[in-house]
This record gives sequence, C-alpha cells and structure tokens, in this order.
Amino acid sequence: MFRAEPKAAIPPAVAYAQRLRRRDRTLAAALLSLCAGLVMLWPFTSVIAAGPWSLLSITLIVVVVLSGMLARLVRRGRHADGVLPFFVQLVVAVLAITVLLLPQGALLGVVPTGTTVDLLSRLAADAVQQVQFGTAPLVDTPALRTVLSIGFAAVAILLDQLITARLALPAIVVVAVVGALPMIITLGDANVPWFVLLALLSLFLLRHSIRHGDRLPQRASTGLSVGVGAAAIAAALALTPVLPLSTTWLGPGASTQLDPSLRLGEDLRRPTPFTVITLATDAPTAPYLRIATLSSFDGETWSPDTSSLQPIADGFGDPDWGDIDTDEMRTSIRINGISGSWLPVPYAATRVVGVSSGWEAMPFNRTVTSDDLDAADEDYTVTFEVVQPTREQVQATTATPGISPNVSDLVTETALDVTAEATSDYDRLIAMQDWFRSQFEYSLDAPVAGDFDGTGIEAVEEFLQVRSGYCIHFAGAFALMAQSLDMQVRIVVGYLPGSLTDERRGDESIYTVSSDQMHAWPEVHFDGIGWVRFEPTASLGVPTDYLPATTEGGTTTDPNAPEPSAAPSTAPTRDPGLEEEQLGGTTAPDETLRRLDPTPVVLVGAGVLVVLLLPMLIRQGVRAGRMMRARRGDAAAAWREIRATLTDLHLPVSDADTPRLRGAHLVERGAPPDEVRRLVDAVERVSFARSDDGIGDLARELAHVTAALPRAVDVRGRLAALLLPRSLFVSERSRDLVE
Repeated sequence: MFRAEPKAAIPPAVAYAQRLRRRDRTLAAALLSLCAGLVMLWPFTSVIAAGPWSLLSITLIVVVVLSGMLARLVRRGRHADGVLPFFVQLVVAVLAITVLLLPQGALLGVVPTGTTVDLLSRLAADAVQQVQFGTAPLVDTPALRTVLSIGFAAVAILLDQLITARLALPAIVVVAVVGALPMIITLGDANVPWFVLLALLSLFLLRHSIRHGDRLPQRASTGLSVGVGAAAIAAALALTPVLPLSTTWLGPGASTQLDPSLRLGEDLRRPTPFTVITLATDAPTAPYLRIATLSSFDGETWSPDTSSLQPIADGFGDPDWGDIDTDEMRTSIRINGISGSWLPVPYAATRVVGVSSGWEAMPFNRTVTSDDLDAADEDYTVTFEVVQPTREQVQATTATPGISPNVSDLVTETALDVTAEATSDYDRLIAMQDWFRSQFEYSLDAPVAGDFDGTGIEAVEEFLQVRSGYCIHFAGAFALMAQSLDMQVRIVVGYLPGSLTDERRGDESIYTVSSDQMHAWPEVHFDGIGWVRFEPTASLGVPTDYLPATTEGGTTTDPNAPEPSAAPSTAPTRDPGLEEEQLGGTTAPDETLRRLDPTPVVLVGAGVLVVLLLPMLIRQGVRAGRMMRARRGDAAAAWREIRATLTDLHLPVSDADTPRLRGAHLVERGAPPDEVRRLVDAVERVSFARSDDGIGDLARELAHVTAALPRAVDVRGRLAALLLPRSLFVSERSRDLVE
C-alpha cells in the first residue's frame, strides 16, 4: 500500500508574494470597475436634467464595487472571486436602494417588504410613462431616479464580476452599449470626449485581463499594448467627428422668470434670446402655450384671473363648447429655461401627466399653477381638444355679453368705425384683426416711457395714434375695442407656437420656443363654442379664420402668413409643390416626409465594433504573415506561430523545451503526428545544420497543427483566444508563472 506523498509546503516568501499579487489584482479590478461604471453613466447626464439621480447612482456604483472588493479581500483562497462576492454585492445593493430610495414601508427603513415591491412597481410604471412621453433632457423625478439607480447598480454588479474574472471584451461591450444608449435612442449629438474615454478604458481593461490572468507571462510587450490603445482612440476620433458635436456637457443655460402680467418688454427686448421650451406634438402645427389669463380691467391694468383650483389628476372640468367638432391632440413639453409657478399648456387642456405632484388645475381658464412648485425642468404631456367650428357656425352665434364698458370714447369710436360693414360678432372681430395686422407695424422700439409699455387706456389711445408697438399693445387695444362692443374678452399671456426643427419623435414634430417668443393675445367667448383666440399683432403669430362648411377643418391661416416669431418675419413660405418635386413627387399627403436617419446609429456601432475587434484583426494579420513565410519554407516563422497559438489558448509553453519535447507535447494535445514531425525536423535542420535546403512549403503542416490545438480547451478558451489573443501582449522570450 502506497502512501500519498505530503504536499510540499509553499515557502513563506512565495506565499506572501502570491497574497500580494491577489490583493493587487483585487484592488486593480475594483478601480477599473468603478471607472467603468462612471464612464457608463456619463452620457446619461445629457438626456436627464441635473438632480439627485446622478449622485444616488454614483453612490450605488461605489457601494457595489467596494462591497465586492472587501468580500474578496476577506475571503482568501482559491475561490475568493467566486459566488460569495456576488451575493454580498446583491444584498448590499438591495439594502442601499431601500434606505436611499424606498424607505417607505420597509422594515426599520432598511429591509424591503411587500409594500416596497408595490411602491417600486408604481414608480417603474411612472418612469416608463415619463420616458415614453417625455422630451430629452428628462426631468429628474422620483420615479425616474429610482429606476435609473437600480439599473446602474445592477449593471455595476455585472461589470465588477466581468472585470474581476478578467473578461475584458464582454465588459467593454456592456459599457459601450449602455453608454451609447442615450445617443442612439434619441439620435442625439455625439459626445467625442466620451468616445475617447471609452477607448482609454478599453485599453486598461485589456491590459488588466492580460496582466492578471491565471497563467500570465512575467514580462509584457508594452509597446504593442499601447499601440492597440492608440489605434482604438484613433478609430473613435475618426468616426465620431462626423456626428454633430454635443455641447450639453459644458453646463446649464440661461433662464427667465415667468410673469403672468403684461410687462413683457424686458423679455422681448433681450439682446440674446435662448431656448426656454422644447415640445413634441402630433398636431399639424405647434399650439400656442398659455400660462395665465387676465379678465379683469380697472382702467389701468389687466389682472390675472383667480379661481378655484383642483388637483391636476382631477382634470379641468366639463367642456364649455357644445356640439362642435373637435380634434384630440397631444403635446409633450420640456421646460428648459423658465422659472415660475405656472406651467405652459395648450388650449383646451383636458389632461396632464408626468408633472410633479402638487400642481393644480384652474378649470375656469384651463391653466396649471402651484403655490410652492417651480416650473423649472418640468417634463410633462398635455392632451388637449382643438375646437373646430365652421365659419357658418361661429357666424350664427353671438359673443357672450361682457361687463359694462370701461373704455374711452376714442376706443369706442375706433371700434365702431372699423367694424361698420360687419354683420356678425365674428365678422366684427375678424375685421378688427385684419385692421390691426394691415394698418399697424410691429416694433420693439416703440416708446416705453410712462404707461405706453402697459395696457392702460392712455397707453391704448397713444398706440392707436402712433400705430406702432408690440404684442401687449395689440392685445390690449383689441381687448378694449371688443369690450366696447359689449363682448366678453380676456387677454392671455404665454408663448407663440415656436420654430419647427429638423428632428422628429415617431410621428411627432419637435419645436423649440425661445425667450423672445413670449406673447400676449386676446380671446373672446362665444356661446356654445367657448373661447376663441384672435391674433391682431402685425406680422406675428397665426391669424384666426374659420373655414366655411364646404371645406374640411376648422381654424386656418392665411397661406401667406409668416412663420410664428417674436419679431416681424420676412421668411418666404414653403411651396408644397416644390417640396413634392424635391422628394421625387411620390410623397403621400399623410406620409412622414422626414425619415429616421440611421447614420448616427451605424457610425456609433461601427466605432464600438472596431475598438472591440481590433486585437483580433491585428492577430489575424500577424498569423497571415507567418503563414506566407512558412509557405516559403521559413521554419522559424512556423514555429513562432505555433508558440503564439499555444499562448493564445492559455496552454503551457516554455522556452526551455527542445523542439522534440515541444513536438511531443503538441501530439499529446491532439496535433497530427506526421505534420508535427515534419515541422520539428525543419526546425532542427535550421537550428543545428544551419541550412534550410530542401525544407519546402510548411503552410499545410502549420495549418493542420494550429487547427488541432483549440480542441484541447473549452469553448470559452477558444473564444478568448480569438477575440483577445494574449500573444499580442507578451514577449516571445517571457516565461509563464502558474500560481
């Protein structure tokens, strides 16, 4: 009976060196995991507004990485990188998410319960709705914040496990795909610095995977590693400049304060306008956006309406129009540069989703306000009805009688003179609208001294004489003239429809509204129809003109009307016939003219693919060169390719082996004996006889031997040898160390 020989004790110095190496490997993996998580998160800052979400997500990434690192350092031994760190990270992440984001209903505020799960499901549904109907950059709501934090924590666990297992390529794929999502989904601008950072991260991940493998060479070919990284950076720089450059990472923009009064001069006269609202709508044109209405006039000023409020979830009450055709539309609104306690909404709003809790609806005028919330960075979707009476319907009804006239004789006489030939209230108002738009001029340089910048009676009288001013003068004069004709009238403060962009979101058009497009316009109430907007401001906005019953539709605009703007527009209108000709004359009326441009997606994907496949492409080039030399009888080149194949497959190889000994090892690993014998004979002849006479073509033997060696490893080893060839990163004279 034979006794097993006791296992030789590892010398203390060797054991200490091994522990140091495991510690260094763990610390390096943790640092790379943290960097990978931050690189992955960075692009999301351009599509999600600044807020607590980023700090919470970074905190969870750090917690996940540190918990995994500590678990590996505490558990020494061969399986320190196994299942235990994963479960530790999972438990720590769940507890941290519960404490930071979902303490309601949790046991002691730490341990999640069924209530926590129910709350999470509701938040997830809200987040999905916000993403579905929102416009980038999305507002940082509790729902979106929670879902993002959980997602980043889960991906951080995955990245940490991959990097610790030295699986560099899958980790690079995860970072690239998750990080590129904001640019790909929104077709947004390319962030060139992020692509460069991704290339650098890829280089360090590849170096870590090579340097800390289970059986790794002692010395590495640093030059080749740096070359691979430089090529990856060059590929990123070559591809990304063809995409639009994003400037969203440079910092926040300007902001303006909402004012529901008619003191709009300062906003309209800003030297440098900036975007304050971005909206996406399925309506044929962008709607006017209102923030407040002003119905009460005391002879000097119009005062904002005050009425009963109700939670926004309860809607806006019953409609104030009768049996009139309506079209239901939807508009998603993103506040970019506005601060105030009113939310811009189109008329007539019926439902608002996506806003923070605390906003209230005023059914009297279908506006949205709050006593303690700010409109800044809100992102919401409004469903609204567009009332579409025919011209005959609106002519057949009368304007609702208003309060007793509180105007001067000049205003009354002017109103009667302008409307003398009209036979209905609607025709009188259209005559007034046409008179203002044709006989007056728009000017921001009108005198602003005294009360002329306001809407009092004296300011209106002066405006009627000089016939020059901006929207508050037109709206104020129109309102007083309508009031003098005994009509119920109010002034609305809000924004013009804005400017159409080249972007689309599905079947919705994207518009931007700038700070100088703040606007005021009058509305008159008609029995059975509701409030009807009029646009008296010269060369601005969309004038009202209902179509006759023989023509489909409701309000329309003059075909020669200028594009909505904050200043007089001289831009020519688009010719539909010319557009059809430019598109080949085959576009159907309802067909979307603008197609989704796949170029950004293709280029981003190509850039990521080039970075990931670069090591494989270089290795295949080196192999092809050696195969060509072997075909010419170069035994040394054939022998180097065999050694490189063994290195790629993580199979032991030593420079101390003689050609015959290495040949025997090759046969043991499944290589064909005859081809191995021919290669060994060729190598010995070159090494000892110093002659290559009669060797001939060795390409066939080399191909058979290198094709047989991958059978000695599993599928994972073959894939790693193909995508991450270790022979590129190690010198040919280095030796393997086995822990």
